[in-house]
Amino acid sequence: KTEDMKVGGVSICLCVSLQGGVDNEATLTAYITIALLEIPLPVAHSVVRNALFCLETAANQKENHVYTKALLAYAFALAGKRDQRKALLDSLEKEAVRKDGSVHWQRPGKEPEADLPFHRHRAPSAEVEMTAYVLLAQLTSQPAPAQEELASASLIAKWISSQQNPNGGFSSTQ
Repeated sequence: KTEDMKVGGVSICLCVSLQGGVDNEATLTAYITIALLEIPLPVAHSVVRNALFCLETAANQKENHVYTKALLAYAFALAGKRDQRKALLDSLEKEAVRKDGSVHWQRPGKEPEADLPFHRHRAPSAEVEMTAYVLLAQLTSQPAPAQEELASASLIAKWISSQQNPNGGFSSTQ
């Protein structure tokens, strides 16, 4: 592991069954940065500034996982870093799954689920989460989201709402 992707050089132990889409230090740094920005801690704060530097470095890596890109896009949206947000959303757009008038994202290599009569498949929680982060990244922009972003957001929201269980909740690791 590299030290440059850790916030404050602190290692954190996670329960694997609860870690959701965290699969590397960039995603963990993005989670922490998002939490700090939602407090809200200013972008100029040294911890946030250093974390954003790490995320910018991570965003330039070609092999980023779709979940990581979704988190990075939302972190950059919260930080007001429009260019990085747009670049990641453009990249994510190419990986989107369009089906039945809705849009979502899934992990690479995932086998499509068979359509069975009287059974509605629900996606794993990590896919609901990453799709929700893309939605947040699209809607968290300054100035307000453009009309095309709102149209795209409605297709994402349609898919997310289709993932609700009969009680109105979602499967989640959160």
